[in-house]
Amino acid sequence: MKDLLSTDETTTTESAAGLSRRHFLRNVIGSSLLCAVGGGPVLSRFAQAAVPGSAASAASAAALAGKWLASTCQGCTSWCPVQLKVINNRVTDVRGNPFSLANHGKICPRPHLSLQQLYDPDRVKVPMKRTNPKKGRHEDPGFVPISWDEAMDMIADKMLELRANDETHKFLYLRGRYSYLRDLLYSALPKIYGSPNGISHSAICAEAEKFGAYYTEGYWDYRDYDLEHTRYVLCWGADPLSSNRQVPHAINIWGKVRDQAKIAVIDPRLSATAAKANHWLPVIPGEDGALAVAMAHVILTEGMWSKEFVGDFTDKDNRFVAGKEVDPDLFNEIHSHGVVKWWNLELKDRSPEWAAERTGIPASQIRQVAIEFAEAAPRAISWLSPGAAMQARGGYSAMAAHALNGLVGSADHIGGTVQKTKVVADSIPDFSAYQDELAKKNAKQKKIDHRGTLAFPSLKEGKSGSGVVTNNTADAILNEDPYDIKVAIANWANFAFSCSGAERWERALTKIPFFVHITTNASEMSHFADVVLPAAHQIAEKWSFLKSKQNLYGYNTLTAPVVKPIWDVRQDETEIPWMLAEKLAEKGWDNLYRYFNDEFADPETGKQPANGEEFALYATKMLTRPCWDASHKDYGKYGDKLGGWDDFVAKGVWNSKRYECQTKWGNFGTATGKFEFYSETLKKALDGHATKNDASIDEVLAATNYTARGEQAFVPHFEPALRHGDEKEFPFIFFEHRSRLNREGRSANCTWYQAHKNADPGDENWDDVLKMNPVDARRLGLSNKDQVKVTSTTGAITVTLKLWEGVRPGTVAKCYGQGHWAYGRVAAADFDKKLPRGGNNNIILPPEYERLSGATARHGGPARVKVEKV
Repeated sequence: MKDLLSTDETTTTESAAGLSRRHFLRNVIGSSLLCAVGGGPVLSRFAQAAVPGSAASAASAAALAGKWLASTCQGCTSWCPVQLKVINNRVTDVRGNPFSLANHGKICPRPHLSLQQLYDPDRVKVPMKRTNPKKGRHEDPGFVPISWDEAMDMIADKMLELRANDETHKFLYLRGRYSYLRDLLYSALPKIYGSPNGISHSAICAEAEKFGAYYTEGYWDYRDYDLEHTRYVLCWGADPLSSNRQVPHAINIWGKVRDQAKIAVIDPRLSATAAKANHWLPVIPGEDGALAVAMAHVILTEGMWSKEFVGDFTDKDNRFVAGKEVDPDLFNEIHSHGVVKWWNLELKDRSPEWAAERTGIPASQIRQVAIEFAEAAPRAISWLSPGAAMQARGGYSAMAAHALNGLVGSADHIGGTVQKTKVVADSIPDFSAYQDELAKKNAKQKKIDHRGTLAFPSLKEGKSGSGVVTNNTADAILNEDPYDIKVAIANWANFAFSCSGAERWERALTKIPFFVHITTNASEMSHFADVVLPAAHQIAEKWSFLKSKQNLYGYNTLTAPVVKPIWDVRQDETEIPWMLAEKLAEKGWDNLYRYFNDEFADPETGKQPANGEEFALYATKMLTRPCWDASHKDYGKYGDKLGGWDDFVAKGVWNSKRYECQTKWGNFGTATGKFEFYSETLKKALDGHATKNDASIDEVLAATNYTARGEQAFVPHFEPALRHGDEKEFPFIFFEHRSRLNREGRSANCTWYQAHKNADPGDENWDDVLKMNPVDARRLGLSNKDQVKVTSTTGAITVTLKLWEGVRPGTVAKCYGQGHWAYGRVAAADFDKKLPRGGNNNIILPPEYERLSGATARHGGPARVKVEKV
């Protein structure tokens, strides 16, 4: 794939590796572009001298002062508003947006790395096409440059061929990261064309986490947390100082949190947050559910539940006694539903002593943390994260961890967990009138990912098959079940790297006859493409908007093309679909073009788009009208009253009103309207899925690898961890974690990422390490810095061993993000030879699922491994 990379610019890894941490921080705070590009042609733009004191000198000084222009960082799903310093059409610095109330106008390390991404010499610079018809990791694609017109010609011909053969459903769109213009590609394009297959990346990210909150309080989304007023933070695998969203808010306020609150972190690794906690509970991976129900047991037996929120016994006498059932008629519930049922079905026997045997956490510590948490309530947070949810049996663990918020009355309470304020935006216009009969017919075909089948309920918001099963798409393609895929387009996605069982995706992409990849960098997925299209970078080359929340504020934040791109790139969600629609219309099928042209116009002038750039701008203006257009019905109702479009562009962010707590009490989005410990909402969803598949609920549970049967299925309960590999052959439980420098796995080609990787506790600069407790290493005769082979039932990787006391004995840990054999000359050890720098976790992680939500089970130690010196 070396043809995808330029040969006239190089990245100097040696100098970057030698940077001190202080030097690094000085660079990212100051005019950091010079390091971002490592000199070269861009540096020369700043090197033109002027005579001191002359008019030219004054003009140069003014130009070098630059302008701060608003945009958004998409390094995680906080989507923080930022400002970019632009000098002579180059971004030289980044800082928090001072108009943002959510992140205090601050940022974390990730936005700084976007500068190196923006000016990465290894970016795809022009459209490319494959010349070698053979596909596979070890095949040279033979990419050659082509024009945008030729690229659109090729894609349009393949799509029209499917329409001519009544096979539009065999078109697949794979969505990775996105903006809120996403539905132009994800929904409008495939459905107007005639395919049901818009497949999102969401299920490899966090759906099981949302499952926990939805089936207790009826809220399918990420939660917000009132850190400003909290007195206790209980983190379930969450590392707020590094990852799991809201990092700028968390690092800005964490000193205050430590002063006023206690912090307990449940994580088999000593994370950055655990290092600053009052308690570190290094749980055995996958046993979080046992810990959560044991804490609930303690809270009830000690009489420490919230009487205001949950209710109380009629005679005020606590009948929650270990091992004894309780008569439900003796308890009057207020804002919750089923606490006595939960006790009788699950909690009465879940003592700390019972949990200690399963979790590896002493019973005394379990009891202490549970009591401290309840004492601090209702200003207490049980912070659920993917680590405790995205497990093969993690749906119920997610419910159990989140249910603690209901038990102590901290759900929707000051100092506790909250939902979100309304963030205003419009949706794309209805496109049904542009669907012809072929499109209407084939858009109703079964989706490729098997959502809604017996083994994949994917119960988003209570409805069978309403979610997505992203990773199963690879198997469906390989098995041609329910049909074969003939044409596929992916953007901002790299599933051949980012999905567990990654090798399956390599085979699946090999099998697709025609595949188009829209990307900034030539990734593993690009290697299997027939056409590679260079995408604009989101932070500085693209119109779009994002919606998110932090600090009890919601916000709508713009990304803007603040500089003209150096290379021949296009905006992925707008310009490229527009160009494709034009080409399809030129060849006789104009439905998509008419939708784009007729339904989108500049809200201020009424002008219809004449090209892709105008389409991108007008679509952004249309969908954000409630933020800035005083004539819109929602203008000013829910937050800022911006003074028109220009004011929105200048400020870059619309802020909501601050969240008001306790508005959900008595009005939760559950079947009962209450916080459900016995989930009538889940019962209804499981019954609907079972009926749809002509099965019983118990049969659904068996098909989804859960052990519960009967009524236990409707309460948060303990499920034993599901692992792949025999313990005798594979003695270690492998688990992974995230980096505070990872822009969702897209940082590996940045020298700053590699040179400062030890910002993650236990990791090493310019290396990819497997962290093992020295106790285990001595037993195996292994030494620090040994090269080791890590083998699971699905594959093997070779990495450097790091002996570290910050990982639980019996487990080994590794950060996600390294192991690229593509993506660039820094990310790969040898890009031309396809040799990875380190190892990709997804080679050894099996393709397992939390099937009730559809989520990939990448946490909880699904893989056992053996570790051998090379």
